[in-house]
Amino acid sequence: MAAQRHAAELDHVLVAVTDLAAAARAIEEEHGLTAEEGGRHPAWGTANCIVPLGDAYLELVTTVDAAAAARSAFGRWVTASQDELLRPCGWAVRTDELDEVASRLGLTIEAGSRTGRDGELVRWRLAGVDEVAAEPALPFFIEWALGTRLPGRARAAHATGAVGITEVRVSGDPHRIYSWLGRHQVPIDIRPGPSAITAVVLRSASGGEIVLGTSES
Repeated sequence: MAAQRHAAELDHVLVAVTDLAAAARAIEEEHGLTAEEGGRHPAWGTANCIVPLGDAYLELVTTVDAAAAARSAFGRWVTASQDELLRPCGWAVRTDELDEVASRLGLTIEAGSRTGRDGELVRWRLAGVDEVAAEPALPFFIEWALGTRLPGRARAAHATGAVGITEVRVSGDPHRIYSWLGRHQVPIDIRPGPSAITAVVLRSASGGEIVLGTSES
């Protein structure tokens, strides 16, 4: 039972954009999804907006301080991935055993934080960002600080009603991806090809489907 409780779960999918405000408008106009202002990550030179989707979320993220971003693995990744199109560039799974995961995979842990709109400090730890920037089919790992409300559970009035992520589509080596993930509860579809996240699939309570990225099934 304890092992099941600690299985990695889908946390969020990153969409690196050139303009946060424009991307937030676009995702609302095109898909009926509301993006809430997140905050800045001073140490990484980035800022984000959050699209809450229950236990998971979409993170619209952009570089706002080029010098700080250049000194950070996360900042460099976002800078290199920015696009005007709304398509995923990476994804994250959450765990409450980050130290064990980092030890198993030989990863370095980095702390992060941002101040939300309500002034509350949101804190977390990450591992694997450098590695997944080179192999985008792989997720990085995140562990939220004790007592932190998951961003995906923020209240959001999407025009499409309640929406959740039903699948993350990637291409790459299944053995490599599953070995990296370890024990998990992630809705993932793996296809042959170069290492990449190709799409994220969302479904509304009414049954409507939203695909960000390539729509091939």
